[in-house]
Amino acid sequence: MSENTGGGFIRRMFANDIATDLAEGRVLELAEIYALDAVSDEERAIIDDFVKTAPEGPEFHERVRQARETLAAGFAPEEEPPAGLFDNIMDRIAKDVATEPASAPETPAAAGPAVDEVAAARAKREERRSGGARRWIVGAAAAAAIAIGGIGVGSYVSAQNDPVNQVLQAQDVQKQSAAVPGGGTATISASSAKDSFVVLMNGVAPAPEGKVYQLWTLPKDGSAPVPQGTMDAQTLSKPAVVKGLSSASSVAITVEPAGGSKAPTTAPVLVVALSA
Repeated sequence: MSENTGGGFIRRMFANDIATDLAEGRVLELAEIYALDAVSDEERAIIDDFVKTAPEGPEFHERVRQARETLAAGFAPEEEPPAGLFDNIMDRIAKDVATEPASAPETPAAAGPAVDEVAAARAKREERRSGGARRWIVGAAAAAAIAIGGIGVGSYVSAQNDPVNQVLQAQDVQKQSAAVPGGGTATISASSAKDSFVVLMNGVAPAPEGKVYQLWTLPKDGSAPVPQGTMDAQTLSKPAVVKGLSSASSVAITVEPAGGSKAPTTAPVLVVALSA
């Protein structure tokens, strides 16, 4: 089949799934899938082109970075995985797929090969929209990461493999708290051994509507502040892990437009000196 007939049309329909997600404001939901490389080259190109100019671009890249760092830290080798771990995980995924209720089959109608391919593409598109295909892609990618990382499932979910706890439980961890204007405190827990620090906001009111708090590290060499993620009303009370302690002199917090900024647009509400 030529590019100008059914085959090209089907490929465009698959690309339209990602385009629909982006058009409906779901770009941030694609960050973890993007970080796991669970998208095709064509889908990756569509996402890359979109986030170049999208307001959510900085936050998307930050979520991708955090997902990859979490995988890298969480999958630190500690013990050999049980024999057949990967096969067991994939068997369970296959069984779960098999138990999903199937939709009622439509009465078959006489159609040529091109019509059959279009119908199959439409069914695939609906499956992707419902999240089924994407859910299993991520599940398989995560299973592969666990197996390749050389750890068992129990080790992965254990507290010692959590990036936050790795810093908080480090022997050299140093903590300091600072008052945030308007109420509440920010506690910085830094570990030179982990080259990371954890920021935890306590009792701090959310940023004004349409705004977020954004973390920055101020490099020791005096270069421009480095964005380190945002905190909205939902994530404000959760600890944030920042790597690169050894190269930073301070951590700063500013109020920025939703989605974050590439460079600070307001004066810091708080600046805390770091020691590495």
